[in-house]
Amino acid sequence: MLAGTLFGKPFFVRALVFASLLTVAAPASILNGGQNSTDEHLEEPGWWPRKTSDSLEEYAGSPACKSCHEGIAAEQETTPMARTLLHAEAAGVLRSHGQLNFHNGKYAYKIIREGGKPELSVTDGIGTLAAPILWAFGTGQVGQSYLLQRNGNYFESRVSYFGALENLDFTPARALLSPYDLEEAMARRVELGEIRRCFSCHSTASVIAGKFEPSKLVAGITCEACHGPGKKHANAMEASVLQGGVGDEQAANLIFDPGKLNPDDSVDFCGACHGTWVEATRAGIKGLHSVRLQPYRLQNSKCWGKGDRRITCIACHDPHVPLVEELSTYDGKCLSCHLATPNSKSMNDHPGAACPVSTKNCVSCHMPKIEVPEMHREFVDHEIRIVRPGHPLPD
Repeated sequence: MLAGTLFGKPFFVRALVFASLLTVAAPASILNGGQNSTDEHLEEPGWWPRKTSDSLEEYAGSPACKSCHEGIAAEQETTPMARTLLHAEAAGVLRSHGQLNFHNGKYAYKIIREGGKPELSVTDGIGTLAAPILWAFGTGQVGQSYLLQRNGNYFESRVSYFGALENLDFTPARALLSPYDLEEAMARRVELGEIRRCFSCHSTASVIAGKFEPSKLVAGITCEACHGPGKKHANAMEASVLQGGVGDEQAANLIFDPGKLNPDDSVDFCGACHGTWVEATRAGIKGLHSVRLQPYRLQNSKCWGKGDRRITCIACHDPHVPLVEELSTYDGKCLSCHLATPNSKSMNDHPGAACPVSTKNCVSCHMPKIEVPEMHREFVDHEIRIVRPGHPLPD
């Protein structure tokens, strides 16, 4: 389940990346530049997305963050990332639809609310199997996938909700046209290791001291998912305020600031949940299947070169606010590297040539939207390039 402004960071795509890892060597130009896989970053000192903590006591909680960062914390709560995991009964999609349906041959799927709790059922016309939905991954704007629990085991629903359809269809990469029985038709069993990875990208503090703690996690991505546990920082800041600001610098060093990372690490940081270049390459994910792995596509861009802070993820997207979809918003980002007029001379800070066509809505041509059929949606391709009609989608 993986990303971002899609389902939040969809469950099933991360599963696809991790489940299909191959022993494909990454080019030396990338690895020597300091890029690593997420697992390698997790072994390094300091904070990183998906890192586990030794104790829940290390977390301060969002209210503590808001006490000093009220505006930015409040706005972050409106982002898809903040709502990328929901208890099923709180999921707006399931509350606003009295019934959702899907058919695959003789199998009929249905999601209804029984006593206020969403339930998935599947029938083959002879027998029926039903189970309560426990968790909903994603806001539902693009889509939403579902996690069930039966007999103490977790299962990923074979069907997901898609905003474009306003109904169900096969969960991407999980289509099964001829299931063996009702159980296989209904869902795919998910082992604990995969569950931990999914929740680590869709929630905060889900794994404590190596143990998956679903009853204690914070649903969605909060401040501490990216900045790390903040109890020490919050306590130090409170003490500093009482002392008239003495100790502010030391207190600031007790929280992680991803904005200070170098370009390679900055993109890898977001890639921990959106798919890094190294992970996508080792998994052999290319072409259309890689379009939703934005960090991978971005670093395939010619202008990425050895890494440029002006085209990292956070150069264009502020993770504290909802995604800005107005194309013209990004023109200034392009022109921070590219010349504005054809007659201008290249400079060290503006090495990019001027576009002979326009300086407006640059991304509409150079980062086109690509239809991903199994998602029933177009996604912006983050491989920045000159798109030539009739040429195949680059890997």
